[in-house]
Amino acid sequence: MYKYKLVKKGNPQDKAAPKKWYATALSEKPQTVKAMTRSATENTTTAPIEMESSFQLFGNHATQQLLQGHTVKVGELGTLRVTFKSDGAEDIRDFNPQTMIKEPRILFTPSKEFREAVINGLQFQNGGVLDEGINYASVVDYCKAKGIDPSGSGSTAGGGSGEGDGGESPDPIV
Repeated sequence: MYKYKLVKKGNPQDKAAPKKWYATALSEKPQTVKAMTRSATENTTTAPIEMESSFQLFGNHATQQLLQGHTVKVGELGTLRVTFKSDGAEDIRDFNPQTMIKEPRILFTPSKEFREAVINGLQFQNGGVLDEGINYASVVDYCKAKGIDPSGSGSTAGGGSGEGDGGESPDPIV
């Protein structure tokens, strides 16, 4: 499950418009290389240390290739390439790459198959609400704190619905 948090944001192009709730991605802490290679090589004849070594070798090779201007194919996952922005010059003779090329970065472009496998397999889970600097564990908790009926059938002004022990309940807003 991919978690998201709801955050209330305004429209930067229409300051007078009412704020709306938007989902923002909550990325989990990345696995260590050791944990990932152990998991990835489980039930195979490849040793985790071999996979770790392969990553290191590939990283060194990819760095070298990108610095030489090549696009790097990452197996069946996709490709890596360098991109950048540039200031313009009125006269071609005035173009100076040292001062006019800006914000170089490495761009990963997933293969169609890899992208579809990830996108089609995504399932989302509410990871809470952030409002006015306060993190609420769930939409239900947010609604209770604000005196809002979480079912959407009316207000519970004056302090919650009186249901349960404050634990997680089905989230009607998700």
